[in-house]
Amino acid sequence: MTTPRPFIVKHPASVYFALTFAISWGGSLLAIGGIQPLTGTAPTNDPRFVYALIAMLLGPSVSGLLLTALVHGRDGLRDLLARVVKWRVESRWYTVALLAAPLLWGVVLVGLSLLSPRFQSGIVTSADRSSLVIVGLAVALAAGIFEEIGWTGFVIPQLLRRYSVLVTGLIMGTAWNAWHLLTNVLWAAPATTGELTLGVFLAWNILGIPVGYLAAFRVLMVWVYDRTRSVFIAMLMHVSVTASVLILDPTALSGAAALTYIYSVAAVVWAAVAVVAITHGWHRAHQPANRGTLAA
Repeated sequence: MTTPRPFIVKHPASVYFALTFAISWGGSLLAIGGIQPLTGTAPTNDPRFVYALIAMLLGPSVSGLLLTALVHGRDGLRDLLARVVKWRVESRWYTVALLAAPLLWGVVLVGLSLLSPRFQSGIVTSADRSSLVIVGLAVALAAGIFEEIGWTGFVIPQLLRRYSVLVTGLIMGTAWNAWHLLTNVLWAAPATTGELTLGVFLAWNILGIPVGYLAAFRVLMVWVYDRTRSVFIAMLMHVSVTASVLILDPTALSGAAALTYIYSVAAVVWAAVAVVAITHGWHRAHQPANRGTLAA
């Protein structure tokens, strides 16, 4: 007689997403005090920002560690640690991880700034560039390290057991973008709605969940992880994209101009995904490989 498998073992990805959203969103709402935007001209001006950020980052990391222990035990935790410290990969993957985001963002910024100076990069127009870089890198490092313990450390290997790189990237990218929806409303809305109503701004954010630039960039991240099996490289790639958003994005965009910029970035990143997909044969039938021991 076969012993029934626990739900958590049969559906690890679903359990992970549910737990991550519950911790991140629940903690952020408690830190801020409910559905209300942060005050000030930037999220960091509000003292509650740090607590909300910590709560958001605890979701992916705590869920990843907990479920790794529950599903794979001590061997799973050792395997996760090995992938976190795996830094010996081909140099080209470091190039992709560190330069893909700033180069793609740069293409958009250069193109749009030729149309209007309001699309100039934040690092160009900022009156306090050192603070912009320091804060941007600090938040990027925290996000890259803590988020990828769960996203790449646990759930992406679970998905790769069943799906191709492309499908895994699409699933993970949609979930990752949806996870940011709360912060887009609580943190970004006061400064970026502009002439648009909050309802219109929120609607565009919801419509952009499966097609936004984070969803597209996550597909690239899954591709890099599939080739390297290194959570460390995924962390670097996450740091790079978050730093690009915080340091390079124009600082005074709102309303329709902000949406134009956001969707322009998405179009360029999806174009990069298409190039990688075509050159690596993602359009051909693919049987997911059961690589590795516990994680894959």
